[in-house]
Amino acid sequence: MNREYELPLFPLNTVLFPGMALPLHIFEERYKLMINECKRDSRPFGVVLIRSGPEVGSGATIHEVGTTAHITQIEHVGDGRMNIAALGYSRFRIHSTHRHKPYLTGLVEDYPLQDTGNARAKKIATRIGPMLRGYLNIFATLGNVELQIDALPEDPVALAFLTAIILRTPVKDKQRLLDVPDLLTLLLTERKMLVREAQILKLLIENGPRWRDDPRPFSPN
Repeated sequence: MNREYELPLFPLNTVLFPGMALPLHIFEERYKLMINECKRDSRPFGVVLIRSGPEVGSGATIHEVGTTAHITQIEHVGDGRMNIAALGYSRFRIHSTHRHKPYLTGLVEDYPLQDTGNARAKKIATRIGPMLRGYLNIFATLGNVELQIDALPEDPVALAFLTAIILRTPVKDKQRLLDVPDLLTLLLTERKMLVREAQILKLLIENGPRWRDDPRPFSPN
């Protein structure tokens, strides 16, 4: 059974994955306090996607699965404001939230991917790599840019999270990926998303001139 612990929470309109870089501009007083306390105590904060409500101010409701963010750099820019760089580290699940401090905190437990040694998952991962490269090449064609792709991770877990980071899907789909309990389900879900998104991008390329000249919204359906 995982240990429960208290974690400062930062609700955002962003889904953070393990291994993902996160730049933030901190200007609200409560988050200035939170970041300063995290830096002082060498502890992470948790990033959670807002389910409804504003990003600035209070009153937002949040999803229950998020990712811890470790601060890697702080730039102070005056009036207590700061630009920070953070890195996603590990997933967690929220059991309850509290407002003992000016910022939101949660009682959470770690939520690591299950069944990471699954043989079928490893086999699917070998197919995800080429699909991800193809997806990025389509993006390069659409943007008319040259794209140099570094070597992709051989570790299936690292590849799964990298794919989740790269996929240009709505945040609801991103959160769906973050919520997945096990590696095989994550990779299978990503495979479907890669196929879907690649088809949409190819249609945009094929219908490029018509799509640009036609004032009506383009629909692949």
